Amino acid sequence: MIKEYLTIREIAGPLMLVEGVEGAKYDEMVEVELSDGSIRRGRVLEINEDKALVQLFEGATGLELARSKVRFTGKGIELGVSLDMLGRIMSGFGRPIDGSPMYIPEARLDINGNPINPYNRDYPSEFIQTGISSIDLMNPLVRGQKLPIFSASGLPHNRVAAQIARQARILTAEENFAIVFAAMGITFEEAEFFIDDFRRTGALERAVLFINLANDPAIERIATPRLALTAAEYLAFEKDMHVLVILTDMTNYCEALREISAARKEVPGRRGYPGYLYTDLASIYERAGRIRGKRGSITQMPILTMPEDDITHPIPDLTGYITEGQIILDRSLHRRGIYPPVNVLPSLSRLKDKGIGAGKTREDHADVSNQLFAAYARGQELKELAVILGEGALTDIDRRYIEFANQFEDKLVRQGEYEDRSIEDSLDIAWELLRMLPREELKRIRDKYLEVYFDARD
Repeated sequence: MIKEYLTIREIAGPLMLVEGVEGAKYDEMVEVELSDGSIRRGRVLEINEDKALVQLFEGATGLELARSKVRFTGKGIELGVSLDMLGRIMSGFGRPIDGSPMYIPEARLDINGNPINPYNRDYPSEFIQTGISSIDLMNPLVRGQKLPIFSASGLPHNRVAAQIARQARILTAEENFAIVFAAMGITFEEAEFFIDDFRRTGALERAVLFINLANDPAIERIATPRLALTAAEYLAFEKDMHVLVILTDMTNYCEALREISAARKEVPGRRGYPGYLYTDLASIYERAGRIRGKRGSITQMPILTMPEDDITHPIPDLTGYITEGQIILDRSLHRRGIYPPVNVLPSLSRLKDKGIGAGKTREDHADVSNQLFAAYARGQELKELAVILGEGALTDIDRRYIEFANQFEDKLVRQGEYEDRSIEDSLDIAWELLRMLPREELKRIRDKYLEVYFDARD
């Protein structure tokens, strides 16, 4: 039997202190009935003897201490899951906001999930094609990987996220593929952009959207990525689907975490963020992967905006420690009108060698990627040298590398927002660029590939 309490002693922001509580548990769901009969929800944050600190999801406005009833439900936050989730648009707390009634859940799962036994984890190995050359060719996404996108304020990360969501697929067409998309702390205009894009392009049919707006409660923002990952785990490990989870914007999530930590009067860590930020982020990112004996998988692409374009800020810094690489969007490329503005030099996919090659992409992929990186890096260095010494100090081969770097950005990195390039298309563009350089300069490509792809011209 659920007991009711009329012992609210204090309210501070989204936090409420209840006394005389028996048997409360950490992370337990709480219902607060106001004097007008309306219900608000929360969860238990701390327990000290008979006192429980409750975090309210909808805020404390209008809540009267003496007349509000508190009920502890005995269970944590749960999400109803079903295959009928696909094609639905949900709030950041899992309620339908697309005008259709709630689907009938097959099960209700705790949003904190179950930890994956490290021994049972399988190694990421299959290539996921995003249709974006600067990612697929240079820093490819591998099934089961967590590969974040580091962006900054004013850069088109939302457009990139939408493009990946509608274009991503596994090259083995018979595999079931789904997208779980969670947006946290976004504006109404951004939410409309995502919803309209998913509907117009048909991507919504294989996707589940969780939308948390900037004016929604901060505590809902904390729950949104966990709801999304719970949906992904159900689709992947119960329904054998390959799920790509896109989380945007993790910076808004961390700001909500800092806000709640400040309300709890916790000792702050770097830049005011709680000392457990690393652990909290790891509890989200580590829910990606593959499990032995399960056909499904979860691949993550978290997106975060670096405050003040600072890659050493705690959010990108800690994210980089947990994840397997990063895709970096560059402001200087964006200013020159290049979309997507992916800077391939500081970007990295630590698992790329596991997902490319014969039978996965193409036999020449690794050599071509290495050669493009080396040639582009040299071209960028020579551009800087030309500014200092003048172009007259450059040799003919130096000028070729500079032209190569310019063409690399213009033909391979630059891409239409609705242009879906296959990995073969991207490799063909790469070989056209490499033909700008003398054959003897291509030292990172094996002769057998040069004979097939460099010497052969259409």
